[in-house]
Amino acid sequence: PLEMSAKKPVPFLRQVVPVRKKVQRDPRFDDLSGEYKPEIFMKTYSFLDSIKKQEKEMVQKQLKKCRNMEQKEKLQRLLNRMTQQEQAQKKQQKLRERELSLKRQQRELAKQGKKPFFLKKSEKRKLELAEKYAELKRSGKLESFLNKKRKRNAIKDKRLLPSQKNL
Repeated sequence: PLEMSAKKPVPFLRQVVPVRKKVQRDPRFDDLSGEYKPEIFMKTYSFLDSIKKQEKEMVQKQLKKCRNMEQKEKLQRLLNRMTQQEQAQKKQQKLRERELSLKRQQRELAKQGKKPFFLKKSEKRKLELAEKYAELKRSGKLESFLNKKRKRNAIKDKRLLPSQKNL
């Protein structure tokens, strides 16, 4: 340590040895962590799916046994959230697979010497909608879906119409 003069009062917080400040870093935005690739992420953490499935089954068992209404409501909300997360993950996976298949097709066309053609966002949306309708038709829920859609549109149209009071 450095020697201080006896005539001066020693400062309360004296720096004897300079301490290096810890640098905190966020792995989401740091280059050291590498680039995020969803395919690799899903492969690496695929074991979590089985754990989530077990937890969901456990919650379902608890829900059946539970008698307390408050606890039952909490468990029901938890179960709903788990199923919604599962559905969202499946939807994301389908979307990723669709994009990968389109990329593969483009690569094949490029190998054949043709110019690559990239779909616009609106065209992708149309393809997605057509796929959704085909899925609904297969499952037999198309009519109910269209009825709900019609009702929603009717309510929107009704709201846009001038009311009787204003006339």
